[in-house]
Amino acid sequence: MEDLLEKMRDRVLRHTDGIRMRTAIPRVGIGVVSDGSAPTAGTCGQGVCLVLQGAKQMLVGEKMLRYEAGSCFASLVELPTTRYVFEGTRISPYVATSLTIDKDAFNALVADVPSSSTNRGTSAFSVALASRQLVEAWDNYLALLDTPEDIPALAASRERELMYRLLQSPHGSLLRQIGREEGKLSKVREAIEWIRQHFDQPLEIKDVAERSGMSIPSFNRHFRQATSTSPLQYQKMLRLHAARRLLAADTDAAHAAFEVGYESASQFSREYSRLFGRPPRQDASLLRKNIGSAADVMI
Repeated sequence: MEDLLEKMRDRVLRHTDGIRMRTAIPRVGIGVVSDGSAPTAGTCGQGVCLVLQGAKQMLVGEKMLRYEAGSCFASLVELPTTRYVFEGTRISPYVATSLTIDKDAFNALVADVPSSSTNRGTSAFSVALASRQLVEAWDNYLALLDTPEDIPALAASRERELMYRLLQSPHGSLLRQIGREEGKLSKVREAIEWIRQHFDQPLEIKDVAERSGMSIPSFNRHFRQATSTSPLQYQKMLRLHAARRLLAADTDAAHAAFEVGYESASQFSREYSRLFGRPPRQDASLLRKNIGSAADVMI
């Protein structure tokens, strides 16, 4: 399968100059990282990522993940990561491509492809090796980068083929949860969405657990199984990442802290520095120098 991965890697390198970017192909992102040895914090969005060269280490909550060329990472929710490291050099950079799942198209496909598995775990993410059939389907979709005039006519069918191969992969059981409205994982995903929409407000675990139809111990257990972190830690990560975006847009640190729900500027500064490795003002200065250099793309 190395031949396929190398072909896809070369195609990505032709279409991006060391940055992460969305492409003209619907819901497809590509990215190259040449110097990623320094750990940093970030977010991992909903979707699937295929590594074409190099490797990535990522700490999600309390779980350390590592996936390399030929491996896929899939996530049903936005996961704030406490740190990640790209393993790549200027000579041999980290290269990856991603797909954001179209929920409606995916659910239509699921209806046509009955599941042979009854596994309904509560984890919201997984890592697995990609099969040759999956990589071939992804390569076929990514090839539209070279013929953008074909995208309107061919993208939908090639995307459906790729989603079909994802359904057949070890991620299939996880991805089928996208359209399910019952089960603990579905309730946790609803709770996550509520927290994301109200992250700047005080979080009462009792209220969120009741909204999910669970007791507090049950909710906390299933939330941790899904995200590898607690609801309060998840909210804190959302707040700090939101504050970082405000700082990058030239908002001062005190105002950013207030906007994301902090009442104490000193607490905000401590927690920000612990996560991002620099105090807010210093980090903001660096962010503004590099603003626009990379899109928010899952790779």
